[in-house]
Amino acid sequence: MSPRGSRAGNIPVGAAAVPAGPEGGGLKRAITPGLLLFFIVGDILGGGIYARVGQVAGETGGAIWVAFLLALVMAAFTAGSYAELVGKYPRAGGAGLYVHRAFANPFVSFIVAFAVVASGIASASALARAFGGDYLSEFVDVPVILTALALVVLIAAVNLRGIEESVKINVGFTLVEMGGLALIVIVAVAAIVGGDAEPSRAFEFKEGSSLLGAALAGAAIAFYALIGFEDSVNVAEETQDPARAYPKALFGALAVAGALYLLVTIGASMVVPTGDLAGSSGALLEVIKQGPLAIPEKLFAAIGLLALSNGALINMIMASRLLYGMAQEGVVPRPFAQVLTSRRTPWFAIAFTTAISAVLVATGDLDALADTTVALLVVVFGIVNVSVLVLRRDPVEHEHFVVPLLVPVIGVGVSLALLTQIEAEIYGRAAILVALGVVLWIVNWLVLRRQGDQAVTAPPST
Repeated sequence: MSPRGSRAGNIPVGAAAVPAGPEGGGLKRAITPGLLLFFIVGDILGGGIYARVGQVAGETGGAIWVAFLLALVMAAFTAGSYAELVGKYPRAGGAGLYVHRAFANPFVSFIVAFAVVASGIASASALARAFGGDYLSEFVDVPVILTALALVVLIAAVNLRGIEESVKINVGFTLVEMGGLALIVIVAVAAIVGGDAEPSRAFEFKEGSSLLGAALAGAAIAFYALIGFEDSVNVAEETQDPARAYPKALFGALAVAGALYLLVTIGASMVVPTGDLAGSSGALLEVIKQGPLAIPEKLFAAIGLLALSNGALINMIMASRLLYGMAQEGVVPRPFAQVLTSRRTPWFAIAFTTAISAVLVATGDLDALADTTVALLVVVFGIVNVSVLVLRRDPVEHEHFVVPLLVPVIGVGVSLALLTQIEAEIYGRAAILVALGVVLWIVNWLVLRRQGDQAVTAPPST
């Protein structure tokens, strides 16, 4: 994988800069490369590793790390495709923008983009539900729905405050998350040194399952812990020098998260019996409880709550920015492009995504919402990988990152493999969310038709 410049007009590498951000009412380029790295790491770490390790253990057995390693490899191929596309088209819009560039079909572009929006909202809602689980119960016994709704409202307030404030909060939370995972590793090392661990357990697979079957079933769940890298492309318009910053940040974040995941899951399996992990919604808290070190359980529970909050925040940032980008492209109603004058944040998009999240929190549980997130994103990932291949015919006049041809091809295969692990009921829930997007599309189409806008019959210019 290497950077290169466009061949259009014989422009040499580095001769042209990435297009500047929009003037006037556009979004502020406040995200530095360092903040971007933390943004992506925080999005990845703030999800499944704190919420779904137990479910992975239930599917894979003690060899949890194998499922996470397989999921990491699977995610890396699609991350490569995103790294190329965000360098070519460094604007808010993400997958919807890429698919529009590739296929020039407004409806297909909209469906893909809204599927990403829905996945982000579903993921944030899942994390909000997890917030009220075993971690919060260490402090207070409050109904999960009430706690989750309160978190969703708080996240909306932070999101409205501004991207710079949101990302800086993310940096602090990410450092706390990494510290929590480091504690798990320290506990595991202490258990191994003190003879309190069972190393062989980390190499045991679920009884009655083949190695490949157990690993793939676990990877389909663990994949939720790796998603997040795709969220970052939706703040491209708010990032400094995105064509150069994104490839390093994407692969750097995956490397950091992957290394931590492997150490944590190996350690957790050695310290805690697989059955105990599988039966807990806060499996990492079990490591603290059963480990040999006297670490306050409430301290780690607080870390888990911050991790879940951070993941939910970044998902909601992504969803609102993507809707903003879609409105700029004319594929959703124009109000979604409205920016709060004093803060330069997309207030209407934030309000809309918050409302949907509140409904999901009230009607779905953690597992269903997390699986819905994966189902939506896996379909999108497959289409994005195809788009990379198609867009090789669309050169741009600035330096950008390019992956080998085999990367998106394997990425398509990975998506197909993961789709076989998702239950039909989950597809039904995902379809309902996409149907909501279709309603938005119809409303927008009717408005444009009434205005006599040519965008009804021709794809919006990009």
